[in-house]
Amino acid sequence: MSLDKKRQTYLLHWLKQQAKTHKTALRYSVLTGFISAIIIILQAALLAITLHKLIIEQVTLPATLPYVIAFIVMFLLRALFTYLRTKINFAIGSHIRQTIRKQLLTLLEKLGPAYLNQKTTGAWSTLLIEQVDNLQDFYAHYLPQMRLATLVPILIFFAILPVNWAAALILLATAPLIPLFMILVGMGAADVNRYNFKALALLSGHFLDRLKGLKTIRLFDQGKQQTIEITQASEDFRRRTMQVLKMAFLSSAVLEFFTSISIAVVAAYFGFSYLGEFHFGAAFLDTYSNTTITLFAGFFSLILAPEFFQPLRDLGTYYHAKAEAIAAADNIDTFLTQNEQVIHARSTYQEKTLQSSDHAIDSAPVDQSSSSFILHSIVAENLVVLSSEQQSLVGPLSFGLQAPFNLALIGTSGAGKSSLFNVLLGFLPYQGSLKINDIELRNLNPTYWQQQISWIGQNPYLLNASIRDNILLSKPDTNPEELNCVIAKAQLNEVIEKLPQGLDTQVGENAVRLSVGQAQRVAIARAMLKPCQLLLLDEPTASLDKQTIHQLHLHDIATNSITITHQLEDNLQGFSAVWQLNNNQITVLSTNPTSQNHPLRKDD
Repeated sequence: MSLDKKRQTYLLHWLKQQAKTHKTALRYSVLTGFISAIIIILQAALLAITLHKLIIEQVTLPATLPYVIAFIVMFLLRALFTYLRTKINFAIGSHIRQTIRKQLLTLLEKLGPAYLNQKTTGAWSTLLIEQVDNLQDFYAHYLPQMRLATLVPILIFFAILPVNWAAALILLATAPLIPLFMILVGMGAADVNRYNFKALALLSGHFLDRLKGLKTIRLFDQGKQQTIEITQASEDFRRRTMQVLKMAFLSSAVLEFFTSISIAVVAAYFGFSYLGEFHFGAAFLDTYSNTTITLFAGFFSLILAPEFFQPLRDLGTYYHAKAEAIAAADNIDTFLTQNEQVIHARSTYQEKTLQSSDHAIDSAPVDQSSSSFILHSIVAENLVVLSSEQQSLVGPLSFGLQAPFNLALIGTSGAGKSSLFNVLLGFLPYQGSLKINDIELRNLNPTYWQQQISWIGQNPYLLNASIRDNILLSKPDTNPEELNCVIAKAQLNEVIEKLPQGLDTQVGENAVRLSVGQAQRVAIARAMLKPCQLLLLDEPTASLDKQTIHQLHLHDIATNSITITHQLEDNLQGFSAVWQLNNNQITVLSTNPTSQNHPLRKDD
């Protein structure tokens, strides 16, 4: 679907709004460009005077030395101001990109991992890296050039006018042709770039997904089929990229054509004037003659003629940057607008509820230790877990947990166990009631609540760092004795001893240097270092042998825990209760009062 004009106008306004905080830098950029234009005029005048004296007045070369020295000085000054302008423009684009990328990352952090899993890593990297980077040329080149594209031609026009008004009028008459055809060629360029971004996102996600599953693809002999699919996706991206390049080359060709025609008309005018065919155009400020067209006037006008069109040509060259920026801004603005509305709606609801609540747990400082908060109960009534698009995932559910508890939760794949975990973690919205210590979860400060929780997953994420860094992620100031203690509890001693650099061994990207079971034990050690009121375990020992599982004593990490597990037959006595989640209902399969003081209650 193409972007309509109203949408493109809005996106262009949105792009300019992002630069409002950099108005001063933009003014400096325009000022340095304007000074460079003045220096160009002085250079043209010095060069024209030198050539006139050498050719017409037949002066000796030493007599022109002051003009040559002045020309060299102007050349160096122009290079200096061009350098300054380039530095300023790059800084503007860089700062704005950092600001926009920070907005995206902040919003993604608020939305949580449940939202991130809805798209591929390739799609997110395209949004956060490629599309944000495609805003650089708009802010570093196009936006400052828009102002110079008007100022510099006017300045050069008034510089040529006193010398030869005919040449000035020719330039003025042909100048509108360039922006006119630039607009005509640029129509639809934003759509072409937008489709190109979508193709890139699909290709990135497709390729990364196949790369991660390379082992499975080879085992099932699907290498050729996947190669064909990647080839087709690459061909689609190549075709769309060539459409973008075609637009860019066509735009440049049109600009060069009309610029060449305009300069040729000026050159033809002076040629016929020198042949005696034209007798008009000489101006009163021609230093050398008030009646004829002098060599100085011709040189001065022809040297400045390309410079008259250069800002417009640069604007045309950067016009594709505008199209790229609009296409990128469409995706960025859509993502920010839609999800900021969701976050704002949640925040507004929380504020209204907090104002009427006598129990404001989130008034506690975020940096307070977990000991200041003690979990007493978790109670749900008609709880419906929602996706980020407000679609029902599981529910309505009603249940109650009274501390201390150690619950096992089982259910078929897709029953909603992970969704229930995500809502407890604060990563998914919900309808109905979910109370922590008789306070609605949505009313709690998310950061403060998440500080009270520890989580271990079936495929835990480890940073591309050392084992030591990954374990200390939850508590960087851990002393060596405490670190060695949790390593022993997590059954990691033998693993670390076999590694070449011990605790300082780099785990690699996606923990490639460790087995899944070893990575799970590192995650368990990490969780042991974090004091918590609620421990959530999602198949944390799925890749471990039974003996290691019995030795871990996971229930000692926290007083209260909920575990998604399928290994009940070997460790039923370790849980205070076993619940089954199926068909949006929770069924109590068993309770073990001797495990803890009968902490559970089930609400029908």
